[in-house]
Amino acid sequence: MHEELLGQLRRFLNRHPARCYWIGYSSGLDSHVLLHLCARLRSELGGIFHAVHVNHHIHPEADRWQRHCRTVCETLGMPFLAVGVDGRAAAGESPEEAARNARYRAFACLLRPDQALLLAHHQDDQAETVLLQLLRGAGPAGLAGMAAAAPLGRGRLLRPFLTVPRSVLRAYAEAESLPWIEDPSNRNLDFDRNYLRHRVMPLLKRRWPACARTISRSARHCAAAERSLAASLAPRLSQLLDDQGRIDVVAFGELDPGHQAQLLRAWLRRKGLSLPSEAYLRRIITEVLPAGDDRMPVVRWRGGEVRRYRNRLYALPPQPVPDPSWRRTWDGIGVLELPDGTRLESVAAFGGGIAGHWFRKGVEVTYRRGGERCRLPGRTGSRSLKKLFQEKGVPPWLRQRLPLLYVDGELAAVVPFWVCQPFAAGPDEAGVVLRWSGLTAGGETENGSLVRSEAVHA
Repeated sequence: MHEELLGQLRRFLNRHPARCYWIGYSSGLDSHVLLHLCARLRSELGGIFHAVHVNHHIHPEADRWQRHCRTVCETLGMPFLAVGVDGRAAAGESPEEAARNARYRAFACLLRPDQALLLAHHQDDQAETVLLQLLRGAGPAGLAGMAAAAPLGRGRLLRPFLTVPRSVLRAYAEAESLPWIEDPSNRNLDFDRNYLRHRVMPLLKRRWPACARTISRSARHCAAAERSLAASLAPRLSQLLDDQGRIDVVAFGELDPGHQAQLLRAWLRRKGLSLPSEAYLRRIITEVLPAGDDRMPVVRWRGGEVRRYRNRLYALPPQPVPDPSWRRTWDGIGVLELPDGTRLESVAAFGGGIAGHWFRKGVEVTYRRGGERCRLPGRTGSRSLKKLFQEKGVPPWLRQRLPLLYVDGELAAVVPFWVCQPFAAGPDEAGVVLRWSGLTAGGETENGSLVRSEAVHA
């Protein structure tokens, strides 16, 4: 059975190749089994595995759990990274939801293209997820449960054990004498999932011993049905989208509400966002679509948000609001990581971008506070950034995230759009072009046009 489990993981990874796999390691039984199996595969597949532990800083033993994870990884020869997050719940947010959201935000920020996160969710977890979705009134998309493979940040989320009963993982852990830690909160029946796990599922299994397997099979049927529906909707959805993947509000508004809801789900899935409940979809249709041109409505849910601007609908991951007081001095060399998970990169460009000599003085990178002005090359007089943003059609929620570069207290560039005079490189002068990339930029991925096609230039 143990070699069969190793073989199943090997086959799964062959179907989902990645340049690097991050193993989500919590210190619990399930993730320890995944870690141990990956350690066995390292010699076969190469040094492409790394463990990551998210410390939520909630439980008094959290730091001890982190030390335990580090020790286990050192014993296995597995590279280890600990990431600290604030897992405390905000107003109206459950503790479960807060910890999960913080954890997945950390995972999303960690992943790079061609990287994947491995999580040890198993068949029993899937059955619990489907039951929770059923009790919340979910449709086929929710009843599909957790996907074996899904986008996450700029990488992918992979769950190789969704068809494996937890009893198999426990048998492996006991046979290998793995030292795992049980989180006491997993016994707290105030949490819905724990109530299902410890009270409801044992009753169901006494009557229907194979219920976890059959519920998980139903989830696969729902996922297949949802894929078929998405395929049938794809041609119509493509007709509604512009070249940046935004929905044309006028054309969309001519459809009946039922069709609109189906297309919204297909669109959000295409964007790699988690699907909102029916109530949120109804709000998008009834609040966002009919809003006046002078309004900028938004509907937010745990996994994303939909906004309207200039007769276009934008689907976005939750948009962080950077601290306007943040600032860093940068020499333009290498990559500068920004607080919201995006990055600035510099590329030499003779006769374009910012004149290279300005970086020798040290360029300050910060965010917008309001009232900034820029004189563009070839224009007379300066213009306010507000006016320039309006002219270019930059969405309002993106404007606060754009990196601004200052030299000696004077605005030199607005990345990725403009270089201000007198900082632009002349035709025969060495320059530096700046590229802004990361998790999102105006709702697009790093391959979106706002990031790639409009690097700072003269």
